[in-house]
Amino acid sequence: MKNYKNSIFYFIVTGGFTAVIYWIISKGKNLEIGKRLSETDTTNNHWNDFITSMQTNLHHPLGILLAQIITIIIVARFFGWLFRKIGQPSVIGEIIAGIFLGPSLIGMYFPEFSLALFPKESLGNLQFLSQIGLILFMFVIGMELDLKVLRNRANEAVVISHASIIIPFSLGVGLAYFVYYRFAPEGIAFLSFALFMGIAMSITAFPVLARIVQERGIHKTKLGAIVITCAAADDITAWCLLAAVIAIVKAGSFVSSLYVIMLAAVYVLAMLFVVKPFLKKIGELYGTKEKLTKPVVAIFFLTLIISSYLTEIIGIHALFGAFMTGVIMPDISKFRSIIIEKVEDVSIIMLLPLFFVFTGLRTQIGLINDVYLWKVTGFIILVAVAGKFFGSALAAKYVGQNWRDSFTIGALMNTRGLMELVVLNIGLDLKVLTPEVFTMMVIMALVTTFMTGPALDLINFIFKTKDTTTTEVELNDNKFNILISFGNNEKGRSLLRLANSFVKRQKDASTITAMHLTLSDEMHSYNVEEYEKERFSPILEESKVLKQELTTIFKATVDIETNIADLANTGEYDLLLVGLGKSIFEGTLLGKVLGFTSRIINPDRLIDKFTGKEGLFENSPFDERTRQIISKTKKPLGILIDKELLKVANVFVPIFSSEDSFLMDYAQKLIFNNNSSITLLDNNNLAKTNFVIESSIYSLENKHPENIHLMDERIIKKEFLEQQDLILISLESWKKLVDSQSEWLSSIPSVLIIKP
Repeated sequence: MKNYKNSIFYFIVTGGFTAVIYWIISKGKNLEIGKRLSETDTTNNHWNDFITSMQTNLHHPLGILLAQIITIIIVARFFGWLFRKIGQPSVIGEIIAGIFLGPSLIGMYFPEFSLALFPKESLGNLQFLSQIGLILFMFVIGMELDLKVLRNRANEAVVISHASIIIPFSLGVGLAYFVYYRFAPEGIAFLSFALFMGIAMSITAFPVLARIVQERGIHKTKLGAIVITCAAADDITAWCLLAAVIAIVKAGSFVSSLYVIMLAAVYVLAMLFVVKPFLKKIGELYGTKEKLTKPVVAIFFLTLIISSYLTEIIGIHALFGAFMTGVIMPDISKFRSIIIEKVEDVSIIMLLPLFFVFTGLRTQIGLINDVYLWKVTGFIILVAVAGKFFGSALAAKYVGQNWRDSFTIGALMNTRGLMELVVLNIGLDLKVLTPEVFTMMVIMALVTTFMTGPALDLINFIFKTKDTTTTEVELNDNKFNILISFGNNEKGRSLLRLANSFVKRQKDASTITAMHLTLSDEMHSYNVEEYEKERFSPILEESKVLKQELTTIFKATVDIETNIADLANTGEYDLLLVGLGKSIFEGTLLGKVLGFTSRIINPDRLIDKFTGKEGLFENSPFDERTRQIISKTKKPLGILIDKELLKVANVFVPIFSSEDSFLMDYAQKLIFNNNSSITLLDNNNLAKTNFVIESSIYSLENKHPENIHLMDERIIKKEFLEQQDLILISLESWKKLVDSQSEWLSSIPSVLIIKP
C-alpha cells in the first residue's frame, strides 16, 4: 500500500506543478504584447531549424574539441597497438598517429575533413590542453627517477651519460654551422640556433628506454642497472641544459641570460632545501595510509602548478618546473605509486595523444620536397646516431664494459622518443626552428627511436649471447615441469596448490615455475624490485606452507598474452597453468553487446578472422586474454576457473568423447601424487570401447581401488557437485558443455580446463 501511496503522491506533485508551469507560460504570452521579438516563421519547416541547430552545435568550440579528443584517442590507441605488435614502443605509433592526422596525410588527401576537424582557430585550445598533459607527464617522469641509483653507480654512469651528451651536443653545434645560413629563421642568432640543435641531438627518452629495458628482461642485470642509471643522469643533465638554452634564447644573449640562470638557480635551491623537506614531512605522515585525503593530494598538485608557473615566469619553461617537482617528491614507493595512479592514466591516455597530434599537425612531410632536403634529413639522422650511439658506446667501453654491452648501451641511449618532440616543439614555439627543420628533426626522432629494437636484436645476433638474469631456469628433459602464469595473488595461490597436487610426491623429478608479467606502461623504473617482491610474496609464502621449491620469473611486456605463450612454447615445460579472466560486464546485456562489438573492433580478433583462426572460437566461453593464450600456446595448457580452490581431494572427470582420453594421464598424476579421489563420468560407455581409457582405469583400479569411481548418470545432482573440489575437463568438452547451457554449470566447483 505504501508503494501505491508514493506513486499517487508522485503523480499528483509532478502533474500538478507541471500544470502550474503550463498555466504561467500561457499567461506570460500576454506579456509579449508591445515587445519587439525576433520574427520566426512558425509555419516553416521545423526540420531545417533542427539541422541548423545541430550544425551550430557541431561548430561550437567545445563540440570541436571533444570530437578532436575522441578521434585522437581512437587513432592513437590503434597505431600504438599496431606498433606494439611489431615490437616497437607504443609511443612511436602514437607519434605516427599524429603525423597521420596532420597535413602530411589526412590533410593532404582529405583536406575538407581535416579542415572541419582541425580548424585553425581550434588549435590554440588543443595546444593548451596538450601542454597540461605534458606538465602532468613530466611530473611522472621526475617521480620515476630513482636518485639512489645515481648515488650507487654514479662513477661509471656519469662518465657515460655526460659523454653521451657532450659528444652529440658538439656534433649538433657543428651541424648548425653548416645549415644555419640556409635553414635558420630570420632574426635568430647563430648562438640560439646552434644551442638548440645541440640539445636536440643530445636528448635521450628515459621513459621509452626504461620500458625497453623492462620488456627485454634485462632490468635485473648489471647492464640494465648501468643503462637505467645513465639514462637518469642524462635526463637530469639534459633538462638542466635545456632550461639554460631556453633562458639564453629568450634573453637574446648569453650575458643577459645570466640573470635568468641565477634566478633559476635560486628556484632550484628553494625546491631542494625548502619545498622538498616540507613534502617529505607530509609523505612520512600520510605515506603509510591506504588512501590519501583530498587536501593532501591538493597540496602536491598545488606544488606542481606553482612550480610550473614559476619556471614559466622565470623563462625556463613550465615543463622544467613539473619535472623538478617530480624529482623532489617524497622517496616512498607506495606514496609515489598512489600519486602516479591519480595522474598517469589521464595524462597518458587522454592528454598526451593530443600533444602527439598537435606535433603531427605541425609536421609537414611535404615540405621535404626535393632530393637536397632529403639528403640534409639523412645527414641529420647520421649525425644524431653517430653522436649518441657511438659517443655512449665508446664511453662505456672506456669505463670497462665489453663491446657487446657498450653497443647495447649506445643503442638504448640513442632512443629519443617523446622527449625529443618536447624539445622540438619548444624550439618551434620560440621560433628558433623553421617548419622545415622541425619536420626533419621529427623524422630523425622517429628513425632513431624505431631503430632501437632492431639494433638490439642485431647486437645480440652478432655477439650470440644473452643477458644472464636471476630468472633463468635450467630444466632437465626427464622432469615434469609446470609453468604457472598468474595475475593477482589469490589466483596465484590457487594455481600453486593445483600444480603442487600434480607433483607432490615427485618433487625431485619435477619443477614448478611461477611467472608474473605486467604491462610495461604500468611499470616504473623506481619501484621495479619492490613491485616484484610485492607480487611474489604471497605465492612464495604459500610455497613454504606446501614445502614446494619455486622458481620465479618476472617481466614487463607490451603483449602479455604473446609473451606467456612464447615463454611456455620455448621453455621445456610440460604444462602451462593460467587463471581464467572475467569480464566486468559478464552476464549483462551490455556484456553481450560488448562481446559482439569486440569481434568487430578488436584488432587481434580481426586478424584471426582473416587468418581463419576465428572459427575456432565462435561463441567462445573465454575472455579475450584467455582466448589469445589458447590460440598461441602450443604446449599443454590448463585454464583454472578458480572458486577458492583450497585442496584437490575430490576430482570429477567427465569423459564425453574418445578425444578426452588424455585426461586419464592427469587423473593418474593426481591419484599418485595427491591421493585424490577421482570420479569418472562415462555415460557414453567409453571405459569399455576406448582402449586407452579402459587400460588406464584397469591399472588404477588395481593399484588404487579406493581412488577411482565410475558413474554413468545422465543427470548430475547439485549435492554431488558441492562435494567436489575440482572438475577436470577437456577444452572441447567444456565448450560443448557451455553451449548446451547445462543446468549443473551453476553449481560447479573450481574447474581445470585442459587443452592437450
